[in-house]
Amino acid sequence: MKKIGLLISSLFVLFAVVSCSSTKPTVTEKEIVTKTTVETVHDTVFKTEIDSSTYKALLECRDGKVVVKQVMQAEPGRKLKSPKVRLDNNELKVDCEARAEALFASWKSTHVQDIQFRINTITKFTNKLTFWQQFQIMGFRILSGLVLLLIIGLLIKSKFKL
Repeated sequence: MKKIGLLISSLFVLFAVVSCSSTKPTVTEKEIVTKTTVETVHDTVFKTEIDSSTYKALLECRDGKVVVKQVMQAEPGRKLKSPKVRLDNNELKVDCEARAEALFASWKSTHVQDIQFRINTITKFTNKLTFWQQFQIMGFRILSGLVLLLIIGLLIKSKFKL
């Protein structure tokens, strides 16, 4: 019973001493992706200037009806044409036409911006092992393996003797 306890404790000590961490530096990579969408509404005001057209005429009565005697002035505006004047049965009719206007007052613009950041973090070791220290560790590992094989061989030999 003492031999088995001694064997288990010696194996535990061997595994605790042999377990070493890796000497390679660890690299952690972190990627941050940011997507920004900006939507802007644009609008504008189109100013329409004042426009007018004029018509002046002299009127007279003939046989009880009003008639245009003489046109004194007929001027078109910038957008308005000159007025069309008619007299029908003592009724004055004035027509004035303007050109059509098309106004586009607002629109949207969308701007999408993708920003990607990649952060690499490398862990640097400050205490590197020398060649002699690495040689001692490898030698101890080989020696521990041989001792383990010897102990397993002795256990197998003692089991078969009983």
